[in-house]
Amino acid sequence: MHQSATDPRPRVLHLTQPVDGGVARVVTDLVRAQVAEGLDVTVACPDGPLTANLRTLGADVRRWEATRSPGPALVGEVRRLTRVIEQVRPDLVHAHSAKAGLAGRIAVRGRIPTVFQPHAWSFEAVGGVTAALALGWERRGARWSARTVCVSEAERRTGLRAGIAGRWRVIPNGIDTGRFRPAAADTVRARLVPEADPAAPLVVCVGRLCRQKGQDVLLRAWDAVLRRVPEARLVLVGDGPERDALRERAPRSVLFAGAVADAVPWYQAADLVVLPSRWEGMALAPLEAMACGRPVLMTDVDGARESLPPELAPRCLAPTENPAALADAVAALLLDPPLRESLGLQGRRHVLTTHDVRRTSEAVAGLYRDLLDAEPAARVAPTEYREPIHS
Repeated sequence: MHQSATDPRPRVLHLTQPVDGGVARVVTDLVRAQVAEGLDVTVACPDGPLTANLRTLGADVRRWEATRSPGPALVGEVRRLTRVIEQVRPDLVHAHSAKAGLAGRIAVRGRIPTVFQPHAWSFEAVGGVTAALALGWERRGARWSARTVCVSEAERRTGLRAGIAGRWRVIPNGIDTGRFRPAAADTVRARLVPEADPAAPLVVCVGRLCRQKGQDVLLRAWDAVLRRVPEARLVLVGDGPERDALRERAPRSVLFAGAVADAVPWYQAADLVVLPSRWEGMALAPLEAMACGRPVLMTDVDGARESLPPELAPRCLAPTENPAALADAVAALLLDPPLRESLGLQGRRHVLTTHDVRRTSEAVAGLYRDLLDAEPAARVAPTEYREPIHS
């Protein structure tokens, strides 16, 4: 691996915006592993709770003010990021999600090996002219990515179908299986929702309250669930731009828990964890729920099938944007406790063997070694080169 003349440790610079949700958890897990491995790790991101967590882990955190969406502020964001890069002088840059991928690749322009990890494609999040612009940028920006890391084969195929070229590596998401573990649901639930009937089925949805995560679809399905399981309760864990709109349409049986520092107890308390997303790369919430021994129900978006053991897919997947089908699937699982228990046990075994965060961190470390050991001309993919590389 390449070594600096003044410091034998490879210098890695992570760029991230957003600084919450699944992206922040992935960055945190990678930083923890890389600092432990002895890398010199810096993270450039906006201020927030993430920065304090990363400093606690031993990372150097540089303030990079950036909005979540592209716009007129981009020029200043790229300029500020260029100054950070000049100060840090990294051996490798790892840009997370669309905004950091946009600003980072413009600032670096292939002069330093750059890993881009979309965490779900930006052009899926928008429509019309904005989607066309996002897709056009992803196609052009690929020439400045030494590798594009997708968290699922489905995410990679979505990029290929969209005409994005480059050198690909598929590294599935992983979670901390020591932190996410089973507990007695009744005990945990009594602490979290003391006013609820302990025998009433509890459905939990963990995620940012935004269009991507599809909580509005789940709320549209909920009345039909209640007609079949009148005592059921639903908890939405998280916060976001859709909070007020969701509250307006939610019945009394829906609890808004807000943003929480630790979602583990909510998974442990659930009879069923539902994620009705409109798009994903590979969502973390279902993996976390399965690690806690809880059954999951997901919409059939990118990464969903790859999150599950093949035999669970028929029971654990529902079509997107279909409240009636989602309601049928939720109610059927709530009415079948033995099936839920079986799905939870199978899901935990699968996560332990396939989605442990240590496997993910080791795969990323191997990718870094490949890039830093390569000849300079081999570090950046040619524009039309498409090589699927799987971990």
